[in-house]
Amino acid sequence: MIYTTEEILSEHEYESPNRMAGYLLHGGLDGEGNYITPRTKIRWQAVNEWTDALNKRGCELLDSSVDILAHDNFPTMDQAKLLINKGEGQFLWNSLTITGIIEARGRVLAEVTAPDFQDIIVEDISDTCIAHMNKGLFIAHGFDEGGDPDSDQGAHDQMWFASRDLLFGKDAYPIPEVPDSIGRPEQGREMPDLPAEYEGILQLLMQVLMIEIRAESFFSYCMNLTRSNDVFMDKREDALLACELIRRIRQDEAIHVAYLNLLVSELRTFTFKTIDGKEIQGSEIIDPLWNKMIQWHGEEVHKESVAIRTEEFSKLFKRMNDADLLQQFNELSSNKELYAIR
Repeated sequence: MIYTTEEILSEHEYESPNRMAGYLLHGGLDGEGNYITPRTKIRWQAVNEWTDALNKRGCELLDSSVDILAHDNFPTMDQAKLLINKGEGQFLWNSLTITGIIEARGRVLAEVTAPDFQDIIVEDISDTCIAHMNKGLFIAHGFDEGGDPDSDQGAHDQMWFASRDLLFGKDAYPIPEVPDSIGRPEQGREMPDLPAEYEGILQLLMQVLMIEIRAESFFSYCMNLTRSNDVFMDKREDALLACELIRRIRQDEAIHVAYLNLLVSELRTFTFKTIDGKEIQGSEIIDPLWNKMIQWHGEEVHKESVAIRTEEFSKLFKRMNDADLLQQFNELSSNKELYAIR
């Protein structure tokens, strides 16, 4: 279960390139036209083997499903359809644009180098996912998000922009303000038993994992919306093509959730050497911060997003001056107290 960087980054033999909506994109198609995620000839095999080894040691993976998120999407599916069918799709255009821009930033993961965790872990970790962070896993992740600089193929950033353009057009609205960060703000040292550089990587792993879990919720939302027959009715083929683009991004992201979840889950099971020479179980270090991450990404971000979106919708309905539409929008809310527009 020890792999080289070249193996982790290796590609399948594709029957044809992945061309969609006028873009040449990463990955490729097999002989039956099925999409194959880039750099997964060995990567999935490795992650599955490491996962099996973890389970055989009697340890389980952390819950990385969308079930750990406390709230539904806002606006709801029915609210989104109502607005789009009224010609008011800027909220979705903005979301797709921001997602693409943030995906492009994810390219920086390819440049991350983790410290050697074997130096602070008692047990041998040479045949684990942990030992392969710097052997292609971060590089593959970064290239998936923002593209391989040595390739002419687009990555997730372009796939999101292509989806947006199919649904609304490239210049339908002004580029929205993009947050500087979508991660939990720095809180100072939260793992004082470890050297700062190790805490930094652990923070990064959990931050990115939670962002990927939130992204899974958005994938589902966008796919359900674009393949619905009662919206984008004048451009059904384009909407279905956008849905397929998002489905391929979602397929790519599955390996990200899998390896990140495995990394954090493995680290919980090992014994760490502390700065003061003691030994401590990984779960005692990781679990408190993981719970804080779930709280922030599942609750605090949602509240902030709802506040911003509510203000935007309030301005929209004032401009539209349509009391009946506003009432109908509020009636479709999944939480009338939290999401009501006044």
